[in-house]
Amino acid sequence: MSTGEARARAAGIAREHDENFPVAFLLAPHDVRDDMRSVYAYCRVTDDIGDAGIATHNERLDALDAWETGLHSALDGRGDDPVLVAVADVIRRRALPVDHFARLIEANRIDQRVDRWETHEDLLWYCGHSATPVGRMVLGVLGIDDARRTALSDATCEGLQLVNFWQDIRRDLDERDRVYLPREDMDLFGVSIDDLRASVASPALRELVRMEVGRARARLVEGAPLRGMVPRRVRHDIAMFTAGGLWVCDSIAEQDFDTIAGRPAPGARGRAGMAAGVAWRMLRGGRA
Repeated sequence: MSTGEARARAAGIAREHDENFPVAFLLAPHDVRDDMRSVYAYCRVTDDIGDAGIATHNERLDALDAWETGLHSALDGRGDDPVLVAVADVIRRRALPVDHFARLIEANRIDQRVDRWETHEDLLWYCGHSATPVGRMVLGVLGIDDARRTALSDATCEGLQLVNFWQDIRRDLDERDRVYLPREDMDLFGVSIDDLRASVASPALRELVRMEVGRARARLVEGAPLRGMVPRRVRHDIAMFTAGGLWVCDSIAEQDFDTIAGRPAPGARGRAGMAAGVAWRMLRGGRA
């Protein structure tokens, strides 16, 4: 399979997914946009392998091992999976650290071994595998690797990952038997697993989620200045990551911090509204 064919297949996979925070980069230079799509496809397929509903934990671990082996084969010029061939081409041309890509695979391995978390710090360690490597991939495609902007990207990605957890408390428990609310925090507020299985959130659970959403919002706000420190043609896209995360924070607050009864999600219309709002604020010279 040629690199061009592989990149086209990867772009198709990227377009097939409907996410809260799509990587569009429509105003970016053509080569940047294509590379972002290849990276996005890699991230989506990696997560799909880790969350495959029909496989056992051991089968998913085997599949993740094979996926990582395939990545290294593609980097050696021996790959046959279109997504891996495409992303290996990006890694070579952009001189990206392979560790970013390996850490995302490891995050999915962790998901097979760990379904409960003790402390908020433990959860941030997990974000260092599941979230911040993705932001560093994006920065790498843009040719950015300095400490200041990397730290802002890390804060943004941690905030996005955390608010995604609080958006999906019930779904993670029902579909994957995973609880990302740290035990330490649940004990502090007197929240049990039974509270997470109820039809609506208890007052104690609402207060716990309020605290956790506040932590996510703080990370998103901390990372927001990154938008003004990237090339102009991708500022809108970077701003959309923050805008999407803050939209979820606001939506959870509007539901009185009850994400048990209903999951807030912007959908296509909501994303379009966020994009328009970000563009308007940027045109006005305000903060996105």
